[in-house]
Amino acid sequence: MTNQQITIATTIAAPIERVWEAYTTPGDITQWNFASDDWCCPSAEADLKVGGGYKARMEAKDGSFGFDFEAVYEEVEPYKAIAFAMSDGRKARTTFEAAGNGTKVTTIFDAETQNSIDMQRDGWQAILDNFGRYVESSAGHEQVQGGR
Repeated sequence: MTNQQITIATTIAAPIERVWEAYTTPGDITQWNFASDDWCCPSAEADLKVGGGYKARMEAKDGSFGFDFEAVYEEVEPYKAIAFAMSDGRKARTTFEAAGNGTKVTTIFDAETQNSIDMQRDGWQAILDNFGRYVESSAGHEQVQGGR
């Protein structure tokens, strides 16, 4: 049986170089890789090469639940595309395209069978939207942590 594929997308008001950097740099990933404010991503690893590993720790802020999202990169084309195979064998591919003064980011991923298609789409889209807000809020300046 072939998994159903789900597509999500957003357009971010930032140059493709900054979008790529924020999508692939562990320090950035921990700032945006969660679907809602009651979740966090306390750690991330990205060995950005074909065969390299990706790992992001996802946790509820109240400590009630957490899991490691792990994958292996199958395609890395800087500023254009990233594809990986998740630990359960499903695949995802994200593309980056110039769109006017911004960057369109599109992810197509294999659905899993445990949760509804709508729930999966909404969850992944919420993370992508959070990513867009993070990039737009940090574009053009370094994020200041804990200071004024």
